[in-house]
Amino acid sequence: MEVDDTLLTILGTLAGILILSGWVEQIIKGYKTKSLKDVSKYLLIFISAGATLWLLYGIIVSDVFIIGTNIAAIFLMITVLIMKKRYDQAKTS
Repeated sequence: MEVDDTLLTILGTLAGILILSGWVEQIIKGYKTKSLKDVSKYLLIFISAGATLWLLYGIIVSDVFIIGTNIAAIFLMITVLIMKKRYDQAKTS
């Protein structure tokens, strides 16, 4: 099936926006509440590992949407993981 380049651009952009929006919302909520106790660190680790593998795949196949989305996802997940660690430590101190 032949797909138009414009349609691929729209699909890739929308997919990236939708996937990353959840992480942005989690960061905002965590910053406001100063708590990420309900977020599993293992969830973050496994999703980060998956995003890293997707990034490698994107590099191998030279797909700019996969590369860009997963670089951003890794950055956002690391941000949540750092926030979680800091907030959890602050609660126990």
